[in-house]
Amino acid sequence: MLRLFVPLRRKRAALLHYAAILDGQTVNLHAQLPPTAGLPDRVEIVLRRGRRRHPCEARVYEGPAGEALVDAAVLLGAELGGAPVGTGRWRLRLRLYSGRRSRTLSLLLLEPPVPYEGPTKPMEASPVTGERHRLGRSVRGSARVVSTAARAAVEVTKVHLTHAGVTVDVRVLGTSVDGPRAEFVAAGRRIDQAVETLGPDRFRVAVPLSQMTPRGGRPEHWDVVLRDSTGRSLRLGRRLHDVRNPLRVFAMRSLAITPQGHPPMIVQPRYTPAGNLRVTCTRMPEAG
Repeated sequence: MLRLFVPLRRKRAALLHYAAILDGQTVNLHAQLPPTAGLPDRVEIVLRRGRRRHPCEARVYEGPAGEALVDAAVLLGAELGGAPVGTGRWRLRLRLYSGRRSRTLSLLLLEPPVPYEGPTKPMEASPVTGERHRLGRSVRGSARVVSTAARAAVEVTKVHLTHAGVTVDVRVLGTSVDGPRAEFVAAGRRIDQAVETLGPDRFRVAVPLSQMTPRGGRPEHWDVVLRDSTGRSLRLGRRLHDVRNPLRVFAMRSLAITPQGHPPMIVQPRYTPAGNLRVTCTRMPEAG
């Protein structure tokens, strides 16, 4: 279908030379207008779905060969002050204004964005809202934004590590929790812990180190989940980032702690390669 439609549309559509969502919430576009469009006075990017339309500013200028070029950075999400897009497929169109006249062009996407290699990767979700946006194209090659709601997750926002103990701040995305409690789970051991409410969908979890001292000489690895009154549980972790190896990039220092009434131990909060929070407790050698 693309082989049929693209040659027919190139002369009457704007051609995207670059299109990507770099930070999970901003659509970056660079397009060339067809020669018949001339150099308009101003242009807009319009996101459209059904009767809903959201115009966004764009910049038009003349290129080195006299061609008309358009650059745009379209922020997505009403919470961020951007286009209030909801879930679904949003068509991307270009609106041209010359004097009192206006016309609309399709944005032709010949090739979808290709993931790059390296220590970072394209953001899969907005770091603020958790909503997911990706660029796609129709069967005729027109660019569109496909938006989906945030996945249910408990995102770690901060880890407080002091000699007095460890606390973890989190926020809940894509769902709501009623009567949450934290649960620390290691091999053959389980600790139920109350949580403190910091605000809407935001909580603080105190790590119960006095109950987490290793029973032997080997380290014990504790995973952390947030469980609500229905019994549903969600792992604590970091999901809203663009790094490929959270274990290495988000490394945290270890600390020697002596819980009251217990021998000293080394506490090491860290993230697994999948981004889950894990607390490793190791008995200090001199403690026997």
